[in-house]
Amino acid sequence: TKAFDPTRKIPVETWTALENSLVLSASSFGIQPYRLLVVNDRPTRERLLPHAWGQSQIVDASHLVVFAARTSVTAAEIDGLIARIVAIRGVPVESLDGYRGMMSGMLLSDGFRPVAPHWAARQAYIALGNLLTCAALLGVDACPMEGFVPAEFDKILDLPAHGLTAIVVCTLGYRSADDKYAKLAKVRVPKAELFKTI
Repeated sequence: TKAFDPTRKIPVETWTALENSLVLSASSFGIQPYRLLVVNDRPTRERLLPHAWGQSQIVDASHLVVFAARTSVTAAEIDGLIARIVAIRGVPVESLDGYRGMMSGMLLSDGFRPVAPHWAARQAYIALGNLLTCAALLGVDACPMEGFVPAEFDKILDLPAHGLTAIVVCTLGYRSADDKYAKLAKVRVPKAELFKTI
C-alpha cells in the first residue's frame, strides 16, 4: 500500500491481534533481540517524515511501527530470557544451565560481536513477515519500508541510548481510494525461476 486513508484507524481489538503476532513471532533462541516502537504521536511522525524521503505513509497510516534491532547482545538479556522461561514454564533455573551456556557461548563470543547487529536485524525481519501476513489476514493494509535514514530515526527516537538502531519500518492502516497501485498487477519473478526443488 503506497497511500493510506488518514481518516481510518485500526480498531483496538485488531491492533491487539497484530501486537500479539509480533509478541509470538519466532526468533533465534527466543531472545527477540529487537524492540518495536509504535509511533502514534503526530509531531514525532512529522519530524520523521523528511528522513523517510517525504513518503506520506509515515504520517497518513493509522499505525507506524519502527523495528529497532539490538546493536549487541548482553549477558543480562540472556539472563532475562532464562528468568522468563522459569517464571512462565515453572521449571527449575538449574535445568536451563545448558541452554544458557549454549546461548552465552555463541552470542557473547568475540567472533559473534561484529555480526550481532546483522543477526538481530534478521530476527526482526522474521517478526516483520509475521506482522505483514497477520495484517493481510485481518484486512489491514501495510507498507514495509526501508526508504528512510536510520541514523536520523535513531536520533529522533533516542534509540542509541537503549542499545538499538532502526532497521525497517512498517506503516499499517487502510488503503486510500486514490492509491494508484491498488489495482495494478503484481510484478514478481516467475515461479519456475524463483523455485528450485532439490
